[in-house]
Amino acid sequence: MTDTLTAGAGITVPDRPFRHEESVLNAHKNRRAVMAELLLLANPSAVYVHTPGVSLSVTFDSIGELKSWLDLAGLNDPEMLTGEHDGTTDDGRAYRSMNAYPTWHGWEFYANATDYTDNTAQLDTATIEQLTALTAA
Repeated sequence: MTDTLTAGAGITVPDRPFRHEESVLNAHKNRRAVMAELLLLANPSAVYVHTPGVSLSVTFDSIGELKSWLDLAGLNDPEMLTGEHDGTTDDGRAYRSMNAYPTWHGWEFYANATDYTDNTAQLDTATIEQLTALTAA
């Protein structure tokens, strides 16, 4: 079934098919229910209310975890606003960050994750051997 949206009184509405899953995903749930479902689907490192009753901010430990949540929550719409950025921290570590701004269960989400891409923090060979010996003991 395809419904077409129409506009009146000078309002412009995009002409696209109505998707039932959009109305279900965007029906406003209470904050506790949304946070509980978020925790069941993903493992965010931080969640806080950005604007009471309107938006939540969520931080993930990795870009892979953020993308996994978007996929599991059915939010992997190619038209969703996302952004990726490569940069360097003040202490010189290279990173890649991702931000996503979906609407889920009636809440606007500000989701972000950062992956550090430098390899300078690797352990030296002697330390690796000593740690390996400890775990084998």
